[in-house]
Amino acid sequence: VQLVESGGGMVQPGGSLRLSCAASGFTFSSYYMTWVRQAPGKGPEWVSAINTGGGSTYYADSVKGRFTISRDNAKNTLYLQMNSLKPEDTALYYCARELPGSGPRHEYDYWGQGTQVTVSS
Repeated sequence: VQLVESGGGMVQPGGSLRLSCAASGFTFSSYYMTWVRQAPGKGPEWVSAINTGGGSTYYADSVKGRFTISRDNAKNTLYLQMNSLKPEDTALYYCARELPGSGPRHEYDYWGQGTQVTVSS
């Protein structure tokens, strides 16, 4: 299993970024996928998840209405569109493969190396 994130960077408050996660080594279309972030000095925070077909999405309250998760199963790629970014969104963002049946716990077994998002003026 390999998950490789990209698309991070530095952006001003109110700006946008689109993260991508290229997946390989497993049947991508068979797994729920999730985004997790970790800010400096803090523990991991679940951000968003998507079901296998992309028709159901889930968001943490902190990002609801600003972030959009999507996937392209033909390209084995997961996305996170982040709009109206705030300084508190600054973190290392990971994509992860959810454990089947984890439901609202959004537990995961594999994750990538992460991509840094910094929101600052």
